[in-house]
Amino acid sequence: MKDNNVKIIGGKWKRKNISFNEAKGLRPTLGKVRETLFNWLGQDLYNKNCLDLFAGTGALGFEALSRNADSCTFIENNPSTFQKLLENKKNLNAENAIIKKINADFFIKNNAELFDIIFFDPPFVLDNSIQLIDVIRKFLKPKGVIYFETNIRLPENFIEIIKTSRAGKVYFHLVH
Repeated sequence: MKDNNVKIIGGKWKRKNISFNEAKGLRPTLGKVRETLFNWLGQDLYNKNCLDLFAGTGALGFEALSRNADSCTFIENNPSTFQKLLENKKNLNAENAIIKKINADFFIKNNAELFDIIFFDPPFVLDNSIQLIDVIRKFLKPKGVIYFETNIRLPENFIEIIKTSRAGKVYFHLVH
């Protein structure tokens, strides 16, 4: 199986690669999308705790850790994708990466922790992803935000959208 790579674009690990295996529904967040996102969030995430739900490549979570986030919890169910996250954690010496091999639904039902930033980039085939935003909002600290990536435009007045943009067929949003 061929290794694929995505480059971290900012912070202490700028220009370092993280590797990932091909997997059904896995699509790394594009560099230009990550650049826009971290312009929205700020370049320094000191004192922020993050959740990378449906972590996949881990690009969003490792990017946050590279930019001084205190911690990032990665949730991934695919065994080979999970293994790559562990390898990337080791290669980057990312001690504040907490990587869990569990189903996202199970995590959502059993989580009691609160986060400042939640990266929510589920597989586009997940039919209930828009409804899940309401569920995962309860994991936000006051003033916390959710980054949500999807292939459809969010309905008007659905949720409080702070920022939104589009890259090709991908819509990405920062929401409360």
